[in-house]
Amino acid sequence: MFFKTAKINEFRLWGLLFMLGGMGMMIFGTAGIVFFNNTAGRIFAGAFMVLGSILMLVSVGIYFWAGMMSTSVKTIQCPECSKHTKMIGRVDRCMHCKTKMTVDPSIATDLNDETFEPAAGKQDTVTASAPPQA
Repeated sequence: MFFKTAKINEFRLWGLLFMLGGMGMMIFGTAGIVFFNNTAGRIFAGAFMVLGSILMLVSVGIYFWAGMMSTSVKTIQCPECSKHTKMIGRVDRCMHCKTKMTVDPSIATDLNDETFEPAAGKQDTVTASAPPQA
């Protein structure tokens, strides 16, 4: 996990970043019409509109993926704040108080490790892949 937050919230954050990036690229593309004001400006604007639209479609895909994942994950009660939170994989953080949690007793004492990876050789029944890197 890149940020100190729940995995599902991190996927949603990546979706938001791609959405804002796509909108920013489209706004930047319209500057081509303002500053160049000829055929080159229209080509510049068109290229950035297409790139921005692609980034926004990637964002929609990430939001859809996070939503589908959110419907099929385990919901457990956080031992710290007693609120229900969704848990992806063996180790995750509480969505409310950011407490590290696990359902695997063999790695319960290793939660201070920043890697959050279980011991090598064990197979996960529930896996989550990393978000796409920009």
